Amino acid sequence: MIGRRLGGRYEVKQRVGGGGMAVVYKAHDNLLNRTVALKILRSQFGHDDDFITRFRREAQAAASLSHANVVNVYDVGVEDDIQYIVMEYVEGQTLKELIIDQGALPVEQAVEIAMQICDALEHAHHNHIIHRDIKPHNILMGKNGRVKVTDFGIARAVSSATITHTGSVIGSVHYFSPEQARGGISGEKSDIYSLGIVLYEMITGSVPFSGDSPISVALKHLQEEIIAPREINPSLPQSLENVVLRALVKDPLYRYQSAREMQLDLKTCLNLERLNEPKFVVEHDDEEATRMVPAITPAMLREHEMSMKEDEAEQEEQVVEDGDSSISTKQRPKWVKPASWTGFITLLIIALIYSFNLLIGMIYVPELVMPSVEGMPLEEAQNELIAKGLKPVVHTRPSDEIPENEVIRQSPPADMRVKKNSEVILIVSQGEKEVMMPKMIAESEELIEELLGRYNPTIERKSSDEYAAGIIMAQQPPEGEMFLPSGTDIIITVSRGKETVRMPTLIGLKVREAENLLRENGLKRGKIKEEPSYMEKGTVFRQYPFQPGSQASPGTEIELGVSSGYPSEAKTVTEPVLVLVDDEPTDIRIVVTDARGKNRELIKKTIQQSDTFDVEVVVSPTQDGTIMIYKNGEFIERRPVPYEDVS
Repeated sequence: MIGRRLGGRYEVKQRVGGGGMAVVYKAHDNLLNRTVALKILRSQFGHDDDFITRFRREAQAAASLSHANVVNVYDVGVEDDIQYIVMEYVEGQTLKELIIDQGALPVEQAVEIAMQICDALEHAHHNHIIHRDIKPHNILMGKNGRVKVTDFGIARAVSSATITHTGSVIGSVHYFSPEQARGGISGEKSDIYSLGIVLYEMITGSVPFSGDSPISVALKHLQEEIIAPREINPSLPQSLENVVLRALVKDPLYRYQSAREMQLDLKTCLNLERLNEPKFVVEHDDEEATRMVPAITPAMLREHEMSMKEDEAEQEEQVVEDGDSSISTKQRPKWVKPASWTGFITLLIIALIYSFNLLIGMIYVPELVMPSVEGMPLEEAQNELIAKGLKPVVHTRPSDEIPENEVIRQSPPADMRVKKNSEVILIVSQGEKEVMMPKMIAESEELIEELLGRYNPTIERKSSDEYAAGIIMAQQPPEGEMFLPSGTDIIITVSRGKETVRMPTLIGLKVREAENLLRENGLKRGKIKEEPSYMEKGTVFRQYPFQPGSQASPGTEIELGVSSGYPSEAKTVTEPVLVLVDDEPTDIRIVVTDARGKNRELIKKTIQQSDTFDVEVVVSPTQDGTIMIYKNGEFIERRPVPYEDVS
C-alpha cells in the first residue's frame, strides 16, 4: 500500500496505526498539497456487506460533525475494492500512549482533556450521533494542546426509526457501559460512562476493571463496584472523584443527564471551595419504585416452562405417596396417635432450638482488628490476612518508590474493626515502570528538559563538524530502548559546533617565537611576507586571517607579516634627556610615542644622581614623536619631536 495513489490524488506515505476494522496511513493530498490520514478497510472485510455498511456509516456520521474537538472527514472513496476515508491528520500521540508514557496525569491536565472530550460529545449528541467507543485510543493529543475525538467507526445515528441494534455488542470491553455489556440500547449516557472510565484511567493510571477474558470484564461492569480513585491516589480532590463516581453509576438514570452537565461539573471541580466536598452517593428509590430490568428472551421463557413441568411432576408423585399413606392410616391402632403427637412436638422443639442457634450464627459474625500489611511483600500480606479470616483482593499499579510486589496501601486501613471474611483491597506495586527512550539525536537541546528533565540526565558537550552548536549529537540509552529511570544513567551529548582554538597574539614576536606559539595552540605557520614597517626588523607586525582573541579551527595556517625594517620615509633621531635628582634614590620612567606605537616605556630605572639618557625616536610624515618624563611617579616634562625638525 505504501507508495500507492488512491483517487488519483492521495499518495500513501506510511502506516501510522490500525484497529479491528481498518488500517490508518499517513498520506499526501497532491491536489490540495496537504497531509491527510487515510483510513482503509481491512482486506478481509472488503466483501463483507455488514462491515462495509458500518465503515461507510463512520464517514457519514463524522462528516456530519464540524467541531474543533472532532477529527474532520474530507472525502470518502472506493478503488479496486479498497474502501477508504480521507480524514484530518493530527500530529501528536493518542491519549493511551500519553498515559502509558506518563502514568497518572496531573489533575489539571486530566480535567482539561475531559472537558474537551465533553465538548466533542455534546456536539455529537446534539446531532443525534452516539460514539459508542470512547476510549483513550480514540483520543488524539495534538501538539498544540487541542484534543480531538476520532474513530466514529461504530457510531450510530439515533432516530425514531432506529432505536435498537442486535446481533453483536460493539465497543472496547474495558470502557463498556453496563447497558452495552448486556447488549442493550446504547444512548448518550453510554458515552458519558465510557468517558468516566477514561477520566478514571487518566487520574489513577489504570482502568477500574480487568480480567482474564472480555466476558469477565463485562460482568464486572454489570456487577462490581469500582475502587474509588482516592483509594488508589489519595492526593486527588474529593470533588474530582465525585465527577468520576457520578459518571460511572451503573444505572443510567443517576448519571449526568448530558455531556454538557458533566463539562460544567468538571469546570468547577478544582475550585478551592469544592475540593473537600462530601463524597457522591447515589440515593436509590424504595423497593416499590419503577426499576430497569433485563428483557425476557425466548430462551428464558423455555427455561421457565421446563422448570414448571418438573414442579408439576414432583407434585403428582407427592399426591400418590400421600394417598398410600392415608390408606394405611386407617389401619393404625388408637395408641399410636398420642405417641405420634409427643414425638412430633419433641422434634419440633429440637428443630426450633437448632434453627435459633443457626440463625444466631448467621446473624452474628465475629469482628476482628484489621492488621497492618502495608509495606509487606504480597505473599506475606496475603498469608497474614487469610490467617485472620479475611479475603485479600489484589490490585496492582506501577510505583517508582515502592519495590515490586510490595503492598503500597490497604483498604480498610489498619486497626479498623471489620467483620470476619471481609474483603481487603491491597494496592500492590508493580515496581518501577519502564520508560521508552525518545529520539533525541538531531533535536534541539531545549527538548532535554521537556522530555527527560524528570530523569536528571547528564549533559555533555563536544565539538562536532557534523552538528551545529546546540543540537543533540548522541544519546544513551539509544532511541526506542526501554529503561528503568532509577537504575539508568541517561547521557545526552550536545554539539558545541566545530572545534575552535583562541587565536594567540603574535604581533611583536620574533618569527621563531611566533611559530612555537602557533604549534602550542594547534595552529600552523603559513606564508611569511616581509614588508617595511615601523616594527623592529624581523618582528611580526601582522597576522592573518585571524586577529588576536578570535576563534580559529585547529590546523589553520596563519600568515605572518614580518618587518623588513623601517620604511624609507621614516626618520630616526636620538634625543639626549637630562634628569636632575637630589643625590637620593629616584625612580625614573621615560615613555615614548612615535611611529612605532603609543606610550612605549623605553626606560624604567632608579638613580641616585643626575644622569643623561639617549632616547631613540622614530617619526614619520603622519606621526611626530613625544617624550614623556616621570620622576617618582610624577610627570615632570613633555618633549615633542616634530617630523620636520628631524634631518
